[in-house]
Amino acid sequence: MEGSGSVLFTDADAYQANLPAATRLLVTRAGEFRARLTRVELADLHLVHARETVSRIAYLTPSPQWVFIDFPAHRASSLICGGIQLQMGDFTFRGLGERLHQRTAAATTWGSIALTPAALRAYGKTLAGRDIIPPSCGEILHPPAADRRQLLRLHAEAVRIAETKLNHIGHSEVARAVDQDLIWALLTCLTTGERRGDSTVRRAGASVMVQFEEALMARPGRPLHVSEIRDTIGVSEHLLETSCLEVLGMGPAQYLRLRILDEVRRALVHADPAGESDAKVTKRFGFADLGHFLTEFQSAFGDLPHINPRHPVDRQI
Repeated sequence: MEGSGSVLFTDADAYQANLPAATRLLVTRAGEFRARLTRVELADLHLVHARETVSRIAYLTPSPQWVFIDFPAHRASSLICGGIQLQMGDFTFRGLGERLHQRTAAATTWGSIALTPAALRAYGKTLAGRDIIPPSCGEILHPPAADRRQLLRLHAEAVRIAETKLNHIGHSEVARAVDQDLIWALLTCLTTGERRGDSTVRRAGASVMVQFEEALMARPGRPLHVSEIRDTIGVSEHLLETSCLEVLGMGPAQYLRLRILDEVRRALVHADPAGESDAKVTKRFGFADLGHFLTEFQSAFGDLPHINPRHPVDRQI
């Protein structure tokens, strides 16, 4: 089908641009970034399968026109949604348009299924005999073993066809059969899955982190301080600290510093050749000079950013 296929990435920015609903992706640990992203577009379902080599934090801002179900696709995966560590066999049933942080703590393989709310309701009535609507806030479901194995197997088969025999998934009869089998398996998991209680307990921390991220996004292009953001969103130092540790896996100061370093890197990579010099860009973000920025960047990420200076500079650090 159009839009189906598999792509290898070595650039985190390009990977983010192809992730459904990912507004920002921040690599959080040193290492060579590589990812393989496979997408399968069927009549009613859009499937995603991703393999990533380095831990990262993604801020997701999905359209309310789609319902998303996410899950780890390998036992060794470390997928954490809104501060909740998903185990193999867990599925996140996201609220419509729900904004959240999704992070990994190591190399991870994960999958996603998306469909429209109208399709979910229609198939729910036809196959399950009742309306199935997304929760107001995301839930973690753990279906019975046989049901979840069936859904994971069908998802993996569709991905394997897209990666090895794309022309097969483009065949109308094959695509229709895959689509219908997956819908049946998905509805079974959504109706039989048990709700994990900690998804409600941790909702407050995830909400604070959404406010935190939105406040950061509203102030691009300049250095920020934790106290400034904390006062803007009106939370205590303790609540912000615990929410950051729970959802992002690090304190607010560390996250803010990594985010600023990455924002400077993006500004340098995508700068207008006729615009600011590299030195002015780094100073605008609070760094004494380009060398100071490069030193901090290498300390945080273990390598130098791939930038092409528009003005002669000394990159020795």
